[in-house]
Amino acid sequence: MICQKIKAKMPDLLLAPELVAPEVREHVAACAACGKELEELQATMAALEGWAAPEVSPYFDGRMAAMLREERQARPAGFLERMRARLLFGNHAPLRPVMAAALALMVAIGGGMYAGFAGHSVEPQPTQVASPVIRDLQSLDENAQVFQQLNAMDQQQDTGNASAGGGGNSL
Repeated sequence: MICQKIKAKMPDLLLAPELVAPEVREHVAACAACGKELEELQATMAALEGWAAPEVSPYFDGRMAAMLREERQARPAGFLERMRARLLFGNHAPLRPVMAAALALMVAIGGGMYAGFAGHSVEPQPTQVASPVIRDLQSLDENAQVFQQLNAMDQQQDTGNASAGGGGNSL
């Protein structure tokens, strides 16, 4: 016989050896591992037989009844306290899929927010100091229309002075 089948019959062999098949007893006598396990079980049973249960206090029933009366008369706990007690001490088997889905959703949202913020880092852009020549050219580009109007007025003055015989600019 296989030791696993014998180990399943060990309690029967320990408590009522006359009801166990002779093949089981022969296997235990021949197999060292099964024999050792039977000896350990017998030692455990001998230790349990020598153990005496402690004496119960004579006032136990009275105190328990008083505590039960107080608990019945106590104001019921609030909603949050009941939920806390249910979560701490209740059966969580029906809630496990819901809690797992909520945790997965929180991780997904947190990871998405982290990824979103990580991609949009705000770093100060270094300011480039432009040389005075570049600033002047940019100013000319921005004010090109004003300069065209001023050139047109200068040309009108030059043509007016030339027809009047002035012959030049006098500034």
